[in-house]
Formats: sequence, C-alpha cells, structure tokens
Amino acid sequence: MRELLLSLEVAGACALLALLGLLLVVVRRRRLTGRLGTFDCSVRHPGSRRWALGVARYETDRLDWYRTFSLSPRPSRSFARGALGVMSRRDTEGNERLAVQPDAIVVECRHGGASLELAMSADAYTGFASWLESAPPGQNVNVA
Repeated sequence: MRELLLSLEVAGACALLALLGLLLVVVRRRRLTGRLGTFDCSVRHPGSRRWALGVARYETDRLDWYRTFSLSPRPSRSFARGALGVMSRRDTEGNERLAVQPDAIVVECRHGGASLELAMSADAYTGFASWLESAPPGQNVNVA
C-alpha cells in the first residue's frame, strides 16, 4: 500500500510540473504577442524539412524571433534589417500546409549569406515588406 501511495505522489508531482511548464509557455506567449509589432512566424532553414513555430517581433534595426515552445525570455534568432532581403514568396505546398499557420505564405529570404524561409500570414507579409522598405537610407534592402 505504501509503494502505491508513493507512486501516486510521484505521478501527481510529475503532472503538476508538466502543467506548470505548459502554463509558463502560455504566459510567455501572451506576453510576447501582447506587444505591438508581433506576428506569428515559422522559420525553416534550407535543407531542413522541419518548420519551427514562433513569434516574430519588430525592433528598430532587427527582427527578433522567439520559439513558441521555449521558456527563454531572449529571442532564439535575430535578423538584422540591413542584412535581410526577400528573394521570393509563394503559397505553401504539400505537407507545409500542416506544419505552419493556416493560409500562410512562404517568404524565401537571405540573411547575410545564408538563406532561410519564413512562413507568415499575408497581412503579416505586408507589414514585413513595409518594415523592410522603410529602412534608413544606405541600407540595401531587397523586397520581392
């Protein structure tokens, strides 16, 4: 009987920790999306088949990207506005439709010398393109 009670206590503690972790992820996401200049954005690097879900936030000179399922208060990636360029955009294809937000478009970008893909809504893309185009003079910005 004592072993059963101990195992139930351990299972309850594990369930409580999992619930607390989930609650922290939800609170973090609410704090991120509650600020102006944020939008849902998934990232994929060429050669990879996996999309990473996240939230992007505009800063003055960079785009910060936060992974959805993380507890870190810091962005997972930062993209400098002057080094970021849009090569093309397209609709999602095949299994991509299941991995990103509904009705998302895929934006193929270059950041520095590396290429990457961002998936966002059409409205978010309009804001993203406007943000890139409004860069200060002297920054070579490419928007397809």
